[in-house]
Amino acid sequence: MTQQEAIMTQETVMPEIAAEDRLRADLYDFLAAILARSPGQEMLTKTAGLSGDATPMGEAVSALARVAKVSTPAGVEREFNALFIGLGRGELLPYASYYLTGFLNEKPLAGLRRDMAARGMTRAQNVYEPEDNIASLMEMMAGLIRGRFGKPAPLSDQQAFFGKHIGPWAGHFFTDLEAATHSVLYASVGAVGRVFMEIEAQGFRMSGA
Repeated sequence: MTQQEAIMTQETVMPEIAAEDRLRADLYDFLAAILARSPGQEMLTKTAGLSGDATPMGEAVSALARVAKVSTPAGVEREFNALFIGLGRGELLPYASYYLTGFLNEKPLAGLRRDMAARGMTRAQNVYEPEDNIASLMEMMAGLIRGRFGKPAPLSDQQAFFGKHIGPWAGHFFTDLEAATHSVLYASVGAVGRVFMEIEAQGFRMSGA
């Protein structure tokens, strides 16, 4: 996933959204960035500066910050490569198609491409990573919340996209990332992602959207 880039849009000025939604989008964007490529020193420093409260999410964020503080770009790059690239393949295959069917480039990817087209999402040029990888899906959710593809998506549309393309498998992926043999920094990333997916799923259920 080292070549994963931002989803291309006709982005102009971001519409105003509620503070809670801005925080949700920030976390989706953070997960997208740290899962798309190995973080450099600047991102590690920013991550080390995060702090959380006594909630499960706050504790997961604080744990991630502690690990980031003692991590180096070279060490994290080795970890990233072992997890996601490897010799032939990495320890994990972070794609919806694989988690839902056991194979790459299957029906979940085709369905995602249809829903992307309907929402005006297109893959960046010169990027060949299948769109159903976890980093892209995190970025897409952030874009829907922020309004990168037009107006901010109503909660019902966010719920529909999450329920179809993220909810059925992302929690399992983040749990696997926590427990992966090569995970150190990414074990804490997995914990943040797992808790966030639980919060999002619960929030959508309670909203009745």
